[in-house]
Amino acid sequence: MAAKSIISRPVYGTLSPQPGKHHLFVADAEGALAIAEMARRAPTGFFDGAHIIFIPGSDGKRVARLEALNPAQFYQGPSFASALPRLKQTLTNAHMGLRVYLAGTEGLIGQAMQVALEAGIDHTSIETEHRGSLARRMQCVHCKGITEDVTTQPATCAHCGLLLLVRDHYSRRIAAFQGVCINAEDRTESPPMEEIFR
Repeated sequence: MAAKSIISRPVYGTLSPQPGKHHLFVADAEGALAIAEMARRAPTGFFDGAHIIFIPGSDGKRVARLEALNPAQFYQGPSFASALPRLKQTLTNAHMGLRVYLAGTEGLIGQAMQVALEAGIDHTSIETEHRGSLARRMQCVHCKGITEDVTTQPATCAHCGLLLLVRDHYSRRIAAFQGVCINAEDRTESPPMEEIFR
């Protein structure tokens, strides 16, 4: 019997060009590859009205590939936090019928999705494709702190220091997986950490 999927767990697809004049892309690192692959299937002139917001990460080697698509606007930022004001402003000034494409890590997709939905973008106008690391954005249910890029199970909360079981339960409201204290009854218990979210 197959295991049931967690209902809150995000499901990602494959980016595909949608009809319309206005397209907003938000990607990090390997998310650029998803955009480049989609571009091969896009009609001529598709990127004439496109805006790409890209967070390349430490190497920055995919920037030229995205710039070669000749989008109407291109922004490169060092982090999602630095790109957030631009993303919010772009969504505030968006034309009706804007299509949004999110590609890359779960952390980026979740946070960008949250901003788009808050701006009133209909979820049916948003496409997602997971690429790259499986590292998780985790919220400690005890102190409410967010720890980015969690790769181990269990993981240590970056805010309160508790050892947390990283659950598969995902909160769309805060764009994070939930972490709950794994050794609440006996803090001396310390299960070995395994790197499982690579």
